[in-house]
Amino acid sequence: MPRYFFHTHIGDDVVVDPDGRDLASPDAAWTAAQILAQQLLQGADSDPQLLRAVLFVEDETGEIVLEFPLSEALGIEPVPDPTDGTRH
Repeated sequence: MPRYFFHTHIGDDVVVDPDGRDLASPDAAWTAAQILAQQLLQGADSDPQLLRAVLFVEDETGEIVLEFPLSEALGIEPVPDPTDGTRH
């Protein structure tokens, strides 16, 4: 069974998942990313940066198989970073 690693990127900071999880497929990894995003967002009131965070899911070869913005778990568009370009 393939192993997937769920790395959380918040701006320039990265929280690395050193252990990963054995999952049956990339679809199972997507579901796990969605659940993890929902769990991380439960405390988003205390850290609004989490709304800009993205889970990068890698397989055991180091290939990124998906990117999952945490805001997607809420069904909203990602919050733009005010330091990243112009605002309209």
